[in-house]
Amino acid sequence: METVVIVGAGQTGIQAAASAREHGYRGRLVVVGAEPQPPYQRPPLSKEHLRDGLDDGRLALRPPRFYADASIEVRTGVRVTALDRTVGDVLLADGERLRYDRLLLATGATPRELPVAAPSSGVMTLRHLRDANRLRAIAAEATHVVVVGAGFLGLEVASTMRALGKQVTVLEAAHRVLGRGVSGVVAAVLERAHQQDGVHFRLDESVRAWETRPDGRVGGVVTADGRSLRADLVVVAVGVRPNVSLASDAGLPTSDGIIVGPDLLTSDPCVAAAGDCARLVDVAARTSVRLESVQNASDQGRAIGAWLAGGPAPTYTAVPWFWSEQAGRRLTIAGLVGSGDGDGEEIVTRGDPAGGPFTAFHLRDGALVAAESIDATADHMAARRLLSSSSLRGERIARELLADPTVNLRAYAARRAEETVR
Repeated sequence: METVVIVGAGQTGIQAAASAREHGYRGRLVVVGAEPQPPYQRPPLSKEHLRDGLDDGRLALRPPRFYADASIEVRTGVRVTALDRTVGDVLLADGERLRYDRLLLATGATPRELPVAAPSSGVMTLRHLRDANRLRAIAAEATHVVVVGAGFLGLEVASTMRALGKQVTVLEAAHRVLGRGVSGVVAAVLERAHQQDGVHFRLDESVRAWETRPDGRVGGVVTADGRSLRADLVVVAVGVRPNVSLASDAGLPTSDGIIVGPDLLTSDPCVAAAGDCARLVDVAARTSVRLESVQNASDQGRAIGAWLAGGPAPTYTAVPWFWSEQAGRRLTIAGLVGSGDGDGEEIVTRGDPAGGPFTAFHLRDGALVAAESIDATADHMAARRLLSSSSLRGERIARELLADPTVNLRAYAARRAEETVR
């Protein structure tokens, strides 16, 4: 019997397994996950679960019966220690070897840590369910929380901690929040929303040392300029490292991710990689990107399903999109956003950046390349349609049309799509 093995039981791995079955795969299908829990959703860990504590059913990626009904073997609490491509198998930590005909590496990523020795308790990263559960327990007794890193995760945690009534300070080494992922205009709006919510920011600031209580727990943060900040809890959110050791040890090319082409295949035609661990290199388009979002994980898992089922490898062309909820605002992004600060992109705003719903449209040579929307779902959906239509991609669009809030962009996108196929 043919066997497909998927290493990683997160969003990518489970979606890929489900898609393989949807594409008619009838062979053995094994998903191996290092965490002991059944596959679960990560986005709620920094929001609803951290705030309220969700039960297993609400966190589950799929209902328990799904795996039995789809004949998907899910091995939890088991780590894959080696990949032997010469014979086509993976070695598990318990000594078992799993033979594969096709293999998907969906190994995810690991939080980066600060190069400062941490106290025995109270300084944490957030990636896994066990992290979120420990964080909830410590937060229940904390009054002063310091978040190191003003990226998406850091700001979501800061927002949740404010909802729990904590005093929150965010340290960020860069000169602004969300420096990797949104434009300056959107970053300013979200920073202001957090400040209005009571979050304090210290930008251009980093951690020099920790202050430790007699019981070994963190008591404060010493910044690079020598200031002392009280802290009962510190959450470090300074990015992640893709988990590539399994691939690199097996001789597969890696560079801040497992290198794959637009077909999501590695240099080995029997091995694919997808999700947070994969860096998609398109030589023809001269692009290289590794995305860390649940939607990218789902889209790539869905795309590779046909190949796992024995079909041809995909040409992955999905438009990246992302969402985040923080400080009472909902941010949605379609496309890949540059900084908007001298990177060749022009930004056209629509709506009210000062406080109401608005969208920042990014144009390059007059064509739409990305859109950032805050509380403007209709604009986001229109941008996704414009970006995903092969006939409209690269088409110049009038700045006045984008900026005018009376223009129905969804209707415009639908009409233009119809006109281009006539």
